[in-house]
Amino acid sequence: MIRKIALAVLLAVSGTEVRAADSFQVEDIEIRGLQRVALGAALTHIPFNVGDTLNKFRISQSIKSLYKSGHFNDITVYREGNRLVYRVRERETISEIIFDGNKDLKDEQLIESLDGNNIRVGETLDRTVISGIEMGLEDFYHSVGKYNADVKTEITHLPRNRVNIKFVFNEGDAAAIKQINIVGNELFTDAELLEDFELTSDSPWWNFMAQDRYQKQTLQGDMEKVESYYLDRGYLRFAVDSTQVSMTPDKEKVYITMNVTEGEQYTISGVDFVGNMAGFESTIRALNPIRPDKLYNGALVTYTEEMISKFLGRFGYAYPKVTTIPEINDDDKTVKLSISVDPGKRIYVERINFQGNDVTADRVLRREMRQLEGAWLSNSQVEGSKLWLQRLPYIESVEFETNQIPGEDDLVEVDFTVKEQPSGSFTAGVGYGSTTKLSLNAGIQQNNFLGTGNQLGLSVNTVSYSRSAQISYTDPYFTVDGISLGGQIFYNQFDAGSANLVQYNNKTYGVGLNLGFPIDEYIRLNFGVGYKHNGITQLQTYEQIARFYEIYADPNDPDGGLEFKNFDLNAGISRVTLNRGTFPTAGSSQRLNVKMTTPNSDVQYFKVNLDTKWYFPLSNDQKWTVLTRFRAGYGNGYGTVDGNDQILPFWENFRAGGSETLRGFETNIVGPRAIFRYPVCVPGSPDPAAGGNVCLSPDQDIIDVSQRSVGGNAMILGGVELIVPTPFLDESYASSVRTSLFVDVGNVWDTEFNIDDYADLPEDQFDLLADFSDIGRFRSSAGLSVQWISPMGPMIFSFAKAIREEPGDDTSFFSFNIGKTF
Repeated sequence: MIRKIALAVLLAVSGTEVRAADSFQVEDIEIRGLQRVALGAALTHIPFNVGDTLNKFRISQSIKSLYKSGHFNDITVYREGNRLVYRVRERETISEIIFDGNKDLKDEQLIESLDGNNIRVGETLDRTVISGIEMGLEDFYHSVGKYNADVKTEITHLPRNRVNIKFVFNEGDAAAIKQINIVGNELFTDAELLEDFELTSDSPWWNFMAQDRYQKQTLQGDMEKVESYYLDRGYLRFAVDSTQVSMTPDKEKVYITMNVTEGEQYTISGVDFVGNMAGFESTIRALNPIRPDKLYNGALVTYTEEMISKFLGRFGYAYPKVTTIPEINDDDKTVKLSISVDPGKRIYVERINFQGNDVTADRVLRREMRQLEGAWLSNSQVEGSKLWLQRLPYIESVEFETNQIPGEDDLVEVDFTVKEQPSGSFTAGVGYGSTTKLSLNAGIQQNNFLGTGNQLGLSVNTVSYSRSAQISYTDPYFTVDGISLGGQIFYNQFDAGSANLVQYNNKTYGVGLNLGFPIDEYIRLNFGVGYKHNGITQLQTYEQIARFYEIYADPNDPDGGLEFKNFDLNAGISRVTLNRGTFPTAGSSQRLNVKMTTPNSDVQYFKVNLDTKWYFPLSNDQKWTVLTRFRAGYGNGYGTVDGNDQILPFWENFRAGGSETLRGFETNIVGPRAIFRYPVCVPGSPDPAAGGNVCLSPDQDIIDVSQRSVGGNAMILGGVELIVPTPFLDESYASSVRTSLFVDVGNVWDTEFNIDDYADLPEDQFDLLADFSDIGRFRSSAGLSVQWISPMGPMIFSFAKAIREEPGDDTSFFSFNIGKTF
């Protein structure tokens, strides 16, 4: 009886009831209460079979085994004769997980955390884990200063032993920092030490960018900044002794106190290198920037370690260990630095893998690799490979990691993960101006045709002033050496009168072929040949083209059209160091191109174009970047025709204005205007019988200046943009949307124009003219631009205000364009 009572007490403590004698031979085992768990699955956790002799110990072991299976919340065991009966209550199955009130923590983060604790839909519910999750979430909120935060779990029971779990969050506001105190500092004031702090206290209401809410992780970073501040100035014994964070009773404000010991300054007595430097000892010593008799500088020591590691990483030593060991002499306040170098084994790349390229073929990405398979792993070559991949216009982002091959300590695989972006674009534009009215255009450009990396363009565009069709194709790797080959066939009808230009129609068709040759990683040479046929009709002659028209017009048919057959040669050089092909944030690009027609062409002329862009990141994450742009062009004729010097054909003139050149101005509106000169004639004739008019001398002529531009043979455009994070936009869209504040400046002028040719005009007429050869007649504008890489292609929305304009300029506040980004 005593033994039975003792056994009953033992089982009662563990929540289990057992009625059994000391030992007996079990004739049957029964489990009652099973719903979801199969009988066979439950029996596998009972460590004995029918016919075995049992005692209380073996029964208690079976209870523990069933609990350990994770299927049951409660187990009761009792004996019916020699039959052993288990009555169980299964754990509930999770039917749904709901989050309510969470703002700081996204649903995805919470689901990932719960999944790590085996709390997921379809699994059984372990109630013991729930309380731990609640405490962990509250600890997180406390770490970001939300001491009033509260997390509660609501469990709703459903039929068939199912439950819904609802996590209810009451986050509250983070405690504001009332004051930050530093105790123990005598060498530097609190203001000097707190200047670089991310946390601030008592910020004014208008400084909405200030971080005046307490966060534990941010405070830890600020403490490291204080330590670095002293170490960089030679205070080698500096230490943060303690940090106290005290709250007000309402838990809405905190006081932060840091206790520091400054110590004294230490001077470097010497620098030595120890260990194996893989044969680069002389180079490493030469690269060392640390000099004796200088104050100890912690930042310089860290920089030296990183520089040596990167240097060794270029030659296959991917995992070097570089450690600086200080030998401090407190007597004379000096420190000797011993830099220990262990390069480790040279690592080789067995394989380069690509992931995420659902459209682009592996070989297209592989040809951009600077890191080669079978060669040693070079950090500079891998980074270079990433950079070249990012420059592809159909790649949005690139990440890579090196993974050691199991069982091999000197072989790795390099895994590149790319994120593709739309490689084709539907180029379109819509706009409205007082002169051009509604304009539309459309076309298709594929930069990654069938995943080959080749460019195919098929466009049929129509706007109020132009109709064109073009087919172009470019293979950037026509040879394995990176020589590119491209060509195009085009047709265009241009109505200048509808494009803010003086009236003429130009029907053009032609073909072109070009080759590109790489000089090095960044520089390419390009050469091309082409044929173009121009047919000019409905030409409204004006002063600036009178000489050109007189050379080529048929005197027997002055109203007839003009036709020109020209063969052109072009050569160019480009240098590109941009970090991305689309939306770059660092690096630069420069392009210089020269085009000239051959001497056997109907018109002999040349044009020179320079286009350069520089990106200067202002922050480490490159979300704030300054872009500077400069573009210049010049053209003129060469040779003579019938004793007359050739000039640049008017249809080749430079133009400015619009979303791609000078935002804030209507398309092509910037530049010289057409001058029309009319003689003054009066009725009468020296011969009264003949009748007719008599025209006065040229110094009495009347001048009319058009409101439309004719372009010029010289152009300068420039601009500055501040690229900023797009407000109210999710971080996941940062690589496809760009916002910038810009200032555009530029002018188009005619170097062949001479205002003195009109000096004989009456003063009231001469005053109507402007000096169209004056480079100083520049225009400028400022505004906001938003660019979006949409599924149809790049879209640009610009809001611009003209700052400086000339009389007659037509301005435009809003412009919208599809197909090209800055």
